[in-house]
Amino acid sequence: MSIKIILKKNISDKIIQNYVLFVNDQYKINGLSKTQLSKYSKELNLSIKANFDKKKNFSIFNIKPNQKILAVKIKKDQSTLKNEKIGAEFFNFVKSNSIFNFTLIEDNILETNTKNKFFLDEFLHGAQLKSYNFGRYKTQKKRDYEMQISISKNKLNYKKNKRFDSLIEGINFAKDLVSEPGNILHPDEYTKRISTLKKLGLKISIYDEKKLKKLGMNALLGVGQGSIRGSYLVTIEWKGSKSKTKPLAFVGKGVCFDTGGISLKPAKFMEDMTYDMAGSAVVVGLMKNLALRKAKINAIGVVGLVENMPGGNAQRPGDIVKSYSGKTIEILNTDAEGRLVLADAITFTEKKFSPKFIIDLATLTGAIIVSLGSEYAGLFSNNDNLSKQIFNAGEKVGEKVWRMPLHRNYDKLIDSKNADMQNINYVGGAGSTTAAQFLQRFIIKKTPWAHLDIAGMAFSKYGGALNSGGATGFGVRLLNKLIEDNYE
Repeated sequence: MSIKIILKKNISDKIIQNYVLFVNDQYKINGLSKTQLSKYSKELNLSIKANFDKKKNFSIFNIKPNQKILAVKIKKDQSTLKNEKIGAEFFNFVKSNSIFNFTLIEDNILETNTKNKFFLDEFLHGAQLKSYNFGRYKTQKKRDYEMQISISKNKLNYKKNKRFDSLIEGINFAKDLVSEPGNILHPDEYTKRISTLKKLGLKISIYDEKKLKKLGMNALLGVGQGSIRGSYLVTIEWKGSKSKTKPLAFVGKGVCFDTGGISLKPAKFMEDMTYDMAGSAVVVGLMKNLALRKAKINAIGVVGLVENMPGGNAQRPGDIVKSYSGKTIEILNTDAEGRLVLADAITFTEKKFSPKFIIDLATLTGAIIVSLGSEYAGLFSNNDNLSKQIFNAGEKVGEKVWRMPLHRNYDKLIDSKNADMQNINYVGGAGSTTAAQFLQRFIIKKTPWAHLDIAGMAFSKYGGALNSGGATGFGVRLLNKLIEDNYE
C-alpha cells in the first residue's frame, strides 16, 4: 500500500468524498466555518460528542449516503512522537475500514493545532512509516490500494518541508536492504546498490579484496574468505558544510548472510540471518537521507560487507589474524564475526577521516536480546556527552537505547594467551559487554565512540507502533534526530 498526497485548492462538495476531521479532547470540531462542511457543523459536533468511542482515537460518522467523516481525536500540543503514533494508528484504521480516499481540511488542522505548524507532516509521516510493505517476491500480489489524501488550499505548505520525505526515503531504503534475501543481496550486489547513491551527491569509494589485502584488513577479510562472494569496505561521504569541521562518522556491520562459518549455527531460524547486515543498512539509509535533505553537516558512512560461509577456504577456530590496527586476534569462534568486520572498519574510519565521533551499529549479540528484549538497543560508549545525546534523541523518536557498562575489568575475559586478544569470551557472562569491550580496543586515538547493538531492534515479526513488521529501519530516525538536535 502506498500513500499519495494530492494538493487541491478548491474541493467541490458535489463530488462524493470522505473527510478526515480532527477533534480536540473535548470532542469538538473547530475550523469548519469557511468550508463546505459548515452547514453540517452543528449536527456533526452534537453527533461526535454523543457517539465518539471514548476508548479509541478514531470514529466514523456518515453525513450523506456513501460519504463518511473520519473523526480523529488529538490532544492539545501533543508531542511529535505522539502525532506520528496517531498517524500510524490512523493508517491501520482506514485500512481495516477500506477507506482509501479522503480530504483533510486545513482550517480544521490549523485551529486544532495552533502551535505546531508541522502537525500534518508528523501525522502523515507516522502513516507512511506504518504503511511500509515488502512484497517484491510475491507472484500473486494482493491488490495494492493507493491511499489518496487531498489537502484543501495548502496553507500549511505541505511538501515544502523536505525533511519528512527525505527521512521516509532513507528509512525505506534501509528496510528494503534488510528485507532482501541473501541470494539476492550478497556483498557484490550490495556495493552496486550503494553506488546508485552517487547521483545524490554522495562520494562512494569501494575497497575490494585486493585493496583490503594491501591495507592489511585481515580481520574483515577472514570473515568472508569462505564465500564465493567478494568482501568489501565501502565509504560514503557527504559534504554539506563548507567549513572544515571534523565529519560525523557512522560505521555499520554488513554481514549479508551469517551461517556462523565453521562454528555453524543451528538450522532453526538461520533464515533470519539475512538481516545480519542491518547495521550497515541503517548507515546507508541515513546517508541517503542526509543527501536528500541537503543536511548542513559533513558526514561519513563506512560499511564492511561480507558473507560468512563454511567452505574449504573458510576461517577456522584457532586461526590468528592481524587486524588493520596492527593488533592480533585469535579466532576462537567464527560466529563471533561481526566484531571482526567492525574492528577493521572502526580503525580505518578513525585513521582516514579523523572524525568528531564514531557511532557503530550492528546486530552483534544475542545476549543483548536476553538483556533488553525488543524494547531497547544496547548503548556502549567511552563518552558521557555522546551517550546522553543518543539517549535523548532515541526518546524523542521512539527508538530507545539503554546504556550498558564498559570497564577494563572485562578485558581479562577477552585477553588471549596466543595473541593480543580473542574474539569471544568463553568464561561465560557479559556477552554484549565483552563484544563492545573488544570493539573499544580498536579506537586508537581516543575518539568519542558509541556502539549500538541493535540485534533485538532491527527486525520485528509482529510490528510495532511505527512499523508494520519485518525490517524496522531502527537507527535511521535516531541518528537523524541526533544530528538535527546537536550538530546542525
